[in-house]
Order: sequence, then structure tokens, then C-alpha cells
Amino acid sequence: MLKHWPPLNALRGFEAAARLGSFHKAAEALNLTQSAISQQIRSLETYLEQPLFHRSGRSVSLTDAGHDLLSTTQSLLQHLAVGIRRLDQYRKPNQLVVNTSPAFARHWLLPRLADFHQRCRDVDLWLFTSFEVPDMATETIDLAIRDDLSVQAECSFNVLYQDQLYPACHPALLQTPMSRRTTLHGEREMDWSHWQLEGGEDVGQQGKGLNFSDPGLLLDAASEGLGIALVSQLLARRVVEEGRLQALSAQRVRGPAWACLVHRDSQDDPLARQFLEWLKEALLSD
Repeated sequence: MLKHWPPLNALRGFEAAARLGSFHKAAEALNLTQSAISQQIRSLETYLEQPLFHRSGRSVSLTDAGHDLLSTTQSLLQHLAVGIRRLDQYRKPNQLVVNTSPAFARHWLLPRLADFHQRCRDVDLWLFTSFEVPDMATETIDLAIRDDLSVQAECSFNVLYQDQLYPACHPALLQTPMSRRTTLHGEREMDWSHWQLEGGEDVGQQGKGLNFSDPGLLLDAASEGLGIALVSQLLARRVVEEGRLQALSAQRVRGPAWACLVHRDSQDDPLARQFLEWLKEALLSD
């Protein structure tokens, strides 16, 4: 990495002059004098130790090095502009940042977001998904709703829902003999070893098959007819209602506990209270 960077103003002046083909036009575009643009470009050429423009009277054209730098500079300035615009989201007065797993967001929360938005129109919800548990002390997150949470400093911790698991597959797969059904394997509680340890009956599961680290993808694979899987009762409710998944057993075993972390700065926030009240009501209805 460079120890010293050229001034951003010099890069902006260079980009404008190169794009417009004129120091004069660049000065007008940036509300500067032509001499200021010339000075910026001279300082940039001194820093790079090579010319960036061919100068002939009032006309200028890029050198090969100038063409190369223009591409890099335009990309840099564009990324910087996008990044700065993205910061506007942190100034929204009614924003509530909620972290959850991709599986919970896709299979449970997303189908119910229209209801939440209808009831709580003043909440500007930003849904931030991640596979890893966030560090609430260092990340800008108001609430985390996940099945892999534990107590963290500066946060309140509450278990919201005790999930259950059961084996299931697409209804069309029921016509396939048990010995020929592909077994879909998940991680943690969605692993078939958990089903067996909890006393689950044999539904034809095998040690080999297809493996998924994301319980959401595991559920998708089962509902698409790829094989049998151990699924979350909470997350699978919608695909069961749609007729894309059917239980292979009436037995249920203990699943993950869905919990909530609320950062101390958000504990008295009315927006956070609205979201949690809606969330608890929706979970109870399931």
C-alpha cells in the first residue's frame, strides 16, 4: 500500500479535465479557476513523476499514463460517491436496524413483512442478514433475532420461541421407496444425529447424501424434492401450507431456541418496542 496518497482534490481535477478534454471546462464544472486546475494537475504529475496530458496551446489530450489513471480514478470516485450516499441511511430518524439469519429472514420474516409495515408505518426497518452472530458492542445494530444467540454485554437477552424439528420431504417423493430417497444433511440441530439422540424414529435417513450449512437452503432443497431433511417447524410452516413439504413422522424433537438481543441504547426506543411487540404476537400465532 502507498505510504502517501495524492490529494483527492487533485484526482477530482484530473478526472474532470480528462473527461471534458479541457482545463477550462473542468474549472467551470468544479467551480474553480483554471489556474487552480492546472496547479492540481501539475502537483499530481510531480507526485507520479510523469506527464498525464499532452499540452498544445489551449488544447490538451491524455498520455498513455493519463488514460490508465483516468480509468482507475473514475472507478475510485464512483465507489467513494456510492459509499458516501450509503451513509445517508444512518441519518434516518426512524430507522431500526434488525439483524437475523438468512434462513429466518427468507422463510419466516419476509412473508410477514407486509403485515409489519402495515401496522408500523413509522418504523424505517433495515433488515441486515448474516451467517455469523453480530457483535452488538461494535456493530450498529438495534436488535438481533436468531437461533444461535447467547448473552452479550450491554444487551438484554430473551428467548422468544422454542422450535421443534421433524423429518419432511416434498409430497412427490413419498412415492419413492425409502431406500432410494436422498438424505439431506444440515448442521447443529438439523443434523440427523440430533434426531437420533432425541429418540427420533427411523425414516430411512442415511449417512451419505447432500449437505447444507444454511438451514434455509436445506429447507429449500427439501421443498424442491431433492430428498428428506430434518426441518424447523417454525421455518417450514409456509411451505407446508403451500403443499410443497410433508412430514414423514408425527414425532417432534427439540429444536433451536429463537432469541432476541436488544442493545441497551435501543431498550427504551419506541421503534424497537413496536417491532418486538409485533414479533412476539406473530410468533405466538405460529
